[in-house]
Amino acid sequence: MSEFSIRHLEAGDAADLCELASDASVYGNTLQLPFPSSATMAARMDKMLAAGRCQLVCENAAGKVIGSGGLWRFDEARLAHAAGFGINVHRDWQGRGVGKLLTAALMDGADGWLGLERIELTAYPDNRPALALYRWFGFVEEARLRAHSLRDGAYRDVLLMGRLRGGRV
Repeated sequence: MSEFSIRHLEAGDAADLCELASDASVYGNTLQLPFPSSATMAARMDKMLAAGRCQLVCENAAGKVIGSGGLWRFDEARLAHAAGFGINVHRDWQGRGVGKLLTAALMDGADGWLGLERIELTAYPDNRPALALYRWFGFVEEARLRAHSLRDGAYRDVLLMGRLRGGRV
């Protein structure tokens, strides 16, 4: 049996996701605030489970959620071919293939099942492991957004990265 497996997000995963989102190695690299309340997580779960989103989790052999990732189509009609992408992995499981497995499953869904032509994300320039993962899957840096978001008391730049289906540049 594999050390971990991928499945679709379920409503019962809220407590595990709340724990995941409360870890500094996770929230420090996202746009989420530290230590979400159960009410905040419930609202976020409703959004993640809404139609039009593809939300996956990775669980370990004991059934504990150790990572999550998702794709969401943009609402604007002329952007129906595109989606945003996000992923996070529990500190104890970073560097062990969880992110790669989640990203592979999501890119397979984007290309083979959802017909998405473009996936985009933002990442902090100092998150080298994440940047390497994204580049592995064909994402390229398209822009640096200066003073994009508040992190640890200072406004930080992020990189806007994009991936086109079929590796088009």
